[in-house]
Amino acid sequence: MKIAVLTGAVAAALMMSPAQGAVRIKADPGGQIGPYLENLVALRGSGERVIIDGPCLSACTMVLGVIPRERICVTARARLGFHAAWHPGDDGHPVPSREATKLLMDIYPEHVRSWIARRGGLSPHMMFLSGRELTAMYRTCDDPRAEDRRGGPSPSAIQTPVDASRRAARAQTPPAAARSAIAP
Repeated sequence: MKIAVLTGAVAAALMMSPAQGAVRIKADPGGQIGPYLENLVALRGSGERVIIDGPCLSACTMVLGVIPRERICVTARARLGFHAAWHPGDDGHPVPSREATKLLMDIYPEHVRSWIARRGGLSPHMMFLSGRELTAMYRTCDDPRAEDRRGGPSPSAIQTPVDASRRAARAQTPPAAARSAIAP
């Protein structure tokens, strides 16, 4: 009898413990589309939640299209920056990439594409989504729905590392490879 009660208590405790952690985005400048897609696809497969808690710029914004919406929450410091894709030209100056920009738009969920379209579409100039506009699309991290689905507290977050390669020039990935990387 005691063993059955103890077994039941252990099982209940395990069900209340968060199975996955969370990744906190605090200051992500973006980078190359291909490496970001690879990292985001791995993050999607991990089951971890994403807390956007500061600037998430450029390629970082693909998180909105790769990670399921119910696994994303935002804080008051969250600020997403969108722009058209580009790659460095022979002289080092940015060269717009229509193909990579289309890829970005294909990755974003419909509500984000609509928001971008209402502002004239992606351009070389950064446009920002934050505050009430952002919280109308994504739940806040202090929202009770941000707790673990099993009723436990939200897992503690870790900060994502920002390596030097992600600070490099924003370059495109061949669309076929990128599209297959995000396919569920």
